[in-house]
Amino acid sequence: MASFSQTSKHSDKERWVCIYPAYLNSKKTLAEGRKLNKSSCVENPTHQEIRDILNSAGLNVVVENKLYPRENSKELLYRGRIRVQLRNDDGTPVDPNYPTRDSLLKFIGTSIPKLKTRQGKTSAPEPSSQQTATTSKKGKGKGRR
Repeated sequence: MASFSQTSKHSDKERWVCIYPAYLNSKKTLAEGRKLNKSSCVENPTHQEIRDILNSAGLNVVVENKLYPRENSKELLYRGRIRVQLRNDDGTPVDPNYPTRDSLLKFIGTSIPKLKTRQGKTSAPEPSSQQTATTSKKGKGKGRR
């Protein structure tokens, strides 16, 4: 990996902002890599969802097969790093609505729940008949010894 040089341009992919899904995962703590408050985050975002939102916003996006260093799980579900061009070569923002990485992360966090793939899912599981079956076992004690 080349070190930073003053001659590199904002259009070079090495200068683009990196976004890992862990930055927006409401199940993670700040120590585990979450960058925003939980109200701005979503449960288990994927790199595909982030890519779709950034593409629809008209930003230049590249997906890389990288794993977040603080991620404990090595599963494919957690792989994926998104690079986004935030600035033009003259230093002006590509999109004036998102001049910083934080503003872009907040936009992504509010947009993921609106995706069609997320519309069918509910965040709280509905009570099922299995839960009532397990509650009927209360009061039996420790059993035979």
